[in-house]
Amino acid sequence: MTVKISHIIKSLVTVFAVTLFFSCENDFDKVQKVGVLQNQPIGEAENIDLKYTEFIEDSVRLKANLMSPKMLDYSNRDFAFSEFPKGIVLKVYDKEGKKTTITSRYAIFYTDTDIIDLRGNVTITTHQNEKLVTDQLYYNEKLEWVFTNEPWVFNRTVGVSHGRGFDSDKDFKNFQMLEMGGDFELDN
Repeated sequence: MTVKISHIIKSLVTVFAVTLFFSCENDFDKVQKVGVLQNQPIGEAENIDLKYTEFIEDSVRLKANLMSPKMLDYSNRDFAFSEFPKGIVLKVYDKEGKKTTITSRYAIFYTDTDIIDLRGNVTITTHQNEKLVTDQLYYNEKLEWVFTNEPWVFNRTVGVSHGRGFDSDKDFKNFQMLEMGGDFELDN
């Protein structure tokens, strides 16, 4: 009788071990997501200070400097993005080293579309001390295009402009307003 019980126990352990062995699969994406909830960021960073550079001949040129108190990385999602819940300060430098500073209270960068959504007291200050202020602004990195549907104020060296909604290239040379107001000086 003890031999029969021992044989049954060995058989059950063998069946259980074989079942476990064949039920396991090696899917690296699933392994990476173990313990990470879909709605939780895969990474968090505090007090970031990222510098974007480019190589020109034998030297390196600073193109941009992104600073933020907090960044959340949601690259584990199907539509990946990075969120900056405490805002950003972005300093962008042109080829002559002239600086434009962009600030906002909140920002989100969509990786697949290269769209940056800036929200909350969005301010762009150029090296000429011209200042654009709006509550929300989108920037398409690929097209180097800026747009909003929100009210805005643009303090320029030639005067103050304001309106609701605009599309523009990143240098504000091709600027198209949806609704205008204020005083404008137009080039012929």
